[in-house]
Amino acid sequence: MASQLVRRMVAETMEELADLMEGNHRKATVCVTAVGSEHGPDELARGAELAGRSFPNTRVILIGSGLSTCLTVIEAGDEKEAHGKMIELLDKGEADAAVTMHYDFPVGTATVGRLVTPGTGREMLVATTTGMMDSGRVAAMVRSAVAGLAVARTLGMTDPRVGILNVDGAVQVQRMLDDLRTRGYGFTWADSRRQDGGPLMRGNDVLMGTPDVLVCDSLSGNLLVKLLSAMTTGGSCEISGYGYGPGVGEGLDRCIGIISRASGAPVIANAIGYMGQMVSGGLAAKAADEFARAGRHGLAEVLARVSRPDAAKDQNVSPPPMKAPTTREVRGVDVLAIEEAVREVWRKGIFASLGMGCTGPVIMVADDDEEKVVAILKQQGYL
Repeated sequence: MASQLVRRMVAETMEELADLMEGNHRKATVCVTAVGSEHGPDELARGAELAGRSFPNTRVILIGSGLSTCLTVIEAGDEKEAHGKMIELLDKGEADAAVTMHYDFPVGTATVGRLVTPGTGREMLVATTTGMMDSGRVAAMVRSAVAGLAVARTLGMTDPRVGILNVDGAVQVQRMLDDLRTRGYGFTWADSRRQDGGPLMRGNDVLMGTPDVLVCDSLSGNLLVKLLSAMTTGGSCEISGYGYGPGVGEGLDRCIGIISRASGAPVIANAIGYMGQMVSGGLAAKAADEFARAGRHGLAEVLARVSRPDAAKDQNVSPPPMKAPTTREVRGVDVLAIEEAVREVWRKGIFASLGMGCTGPVIMVADDDEEKVVAILKQQGYL
């Protein structure tokens, strides 16, 4: 088995060298964790093999066990081990990007999904679908617009049209983004196909794919991806679209994309290809440029309008040193109070950080600190 793996890797390396000598672009290497799918590891392998055929400039490494495939496989017995090996491959430069079913992005990072809309077959980016751009809904949506534009430009869109899902806070988001445009941050609004028009997108616009970038809060975006990806299977399997997309945030140097445990082979393949496009398009640089451009035109000043006085409470509290990786999620704290809850943990001398779980914001702590943190949060009324 080991000799077969070595021969396969040598063959892939020689093929890549031949491509370079012929002037072709280097393949993007995408590693995929194949642990935890509701459809079993074979569906992950099938999706990865489909990606290899559909996206010839992308090389796939699978991380998992019990996989029957012609692709390179790195053995991992459980999700924690698979994530560890995924991060190791990324940090060593042996993989350019990753696709996984769960990842705790830091606050300030969220994923930009990509759908095929059923009304017209148009592709539409959904900014955002998992993660948390900001603890405030309106501020998060404003920052999500910047993240969505960064991904659109990475895909080569020269003038992507932006629309806002008509949810709570959408009008305020529109005003703030209009203010940014007035200050010189250029982008083009999409126009609703409903009679009254405008950049606020109704359900009809979602189905028709009116905007190139649909701005929304991440929980609404997550719901849209689930609904439109699995609508033809009755919800049992997501088979349409490109998944929940790459994490985008200021200073993020790892290119990690998210799929669902319910994702089927077609979505897995598209998600791998999507991440390959993010690598070849230079997502990290495009995101840094986009946030810097928004910053030069007053993003911080615009966001300051919606900062809550409570959120500034005890901002001088510093986190204690992190003694161990924060791998445990503490759930159940309201999003409006979660920043102060983290500072309450810090006051007790325990390191904690904000993260985003599958169902909403979470507090990340070390394994040994979980019980103590839960007790603190219950005592203070956060749980």
